[in-house]
Amino acid sequence: MNIKENIAEGLRAIQGNLLRAIITALIIALGILALVGILTAVDGIQNNVNQSLSGLGANTFDIVVEQRNGRRRGMMEKPKPPIVYREAKQFKELFTAQEDAIVSLYTGVTGSAEVKYGSAKTNPNIRIIGVDEEYLDIKAYKLQNGRNVSETDMELSSNTAVIGFELATKLFPKESPLNKEISAMGNKFKVVGVLEKKGSLSGGGDDRIILIPLSTGRQFDTQGNFSYEITTSVESVSSIEEAIGEATAVMRRVRRDQVGAEDSFEIERADSLIQETEQITSGMQMGGLVIAVITLLGASIALMNIMMVSVTERTREIGVRKALGASPSKIRFQFLIEAIVICLLGGLAGVFLGIIGGNAVSSLLFNQSNFIIPWTWIIVGLIVCVSVGLLSGFYPAYKASKLDPIESLRYE
Repeated sequence: MNIKENIAEGLRAIQGNLLRAIITALIIALGILALVGILTAVDGIQNNVNQSLSGLGANTFDIVVEQRNGRRRGMMEKPKPPIVYREAKQFKELFTAQEDAIVSLYTGVTGSAEVKYGSAKTNPNIRIIGVDEEYLDIKAYKLQNGRNVSETDMELSSNTAVIGFELATKLFPKESPLNKEISAMGNKFKVVGVLEKKGSLSGGGDDRIILIPLSTGRQFDTQGNFSYEITTSVESVSSIEEAIGEATAVMRRVRRDQVGAEDSFEIERADSLIQETEQITSGMQMGGLVIAVITLLGASIALMNIMMVSVTERTREIGVRKALGASPSKIRFQFLIEAIVICLLGGLAGVFLGIIGGNAVSSLLFNQSNFIIPWTWIIVGLIVCVSVGLLSGFYPAYKASKLDPIESLRYE
């Protein structure tokens, strides 16, 4: 009996015990649904994260000082002094003089501003950032309307502002924000631009911002506490490591770090957040695999039980086959094929439902518009199906192949 005939025989045996086979296939389908569904959703989330961060590019890096206190090796860690404007400006002058790079300086003015326009006002959760004219391009913001902060705005320290999408929608639901004056931090700012919707992993924080000229933002630093951040973009990804090395040397010189001492600043690559999210999603993938393995383990036990019952019910049939010359290996092969067919039927249903469900979850959570077909996980799921069929069908098939033909023919 060839493979095609064995598959046909397996389907006939399944049809003869349809309800029992359907229940087993459904259990297997649930396992594959968990496997493919969760991993599809994770891939969709990761894809959305990568798209959100891809605009930053792998050819950019930030120089920052994180203001935090803590212990290190049992001792209180001394906070690093902030990057003052003089240091940031000096770095830009020195680094751009020797590198084909674009450097942008910016600083956070406040993260809890309340913004008003007429009778409308926002919650006190608006970020105001002082930026230069290079900031928008390096940080991958796009203008929906209006213009960017200009060199003239910087020179005149003008009270102009580029506002985020959510802020524009909140304050100006039925009119254009351009050339309107908004109030924030006791000052009025003229809106000269509106950013396109960007969104973020933290719930849309990039759409609740006001960008003002850096020179204007510096006026709010009355106590000299602001720490300025530096974003650098180089022309080629291949030169990023060299650029970071040279930037470190320039910044150490600007900050007057002693020889042998650790850096008084930190360099963050734009792709570091992508790497962190990949670690998180790897953990989610492992969780999905564990859930799927547990479900498939239950399915394999149920399938083995069905195959054992099938061997018992078809003892006489096995005796007839052996009497007609069927070898033990062919008997084993027939029952293994039957088990694999049941697994594949359930697996294909699980794969289909998993793709639909996984894309639905990622779409609901992150507005993922791209329909993802995870071919890797589909192949893995089908391989798992065949493996479950082989493992759960082997013992029943082995038992069937060892039956005595004479005793089998006498079985009632």
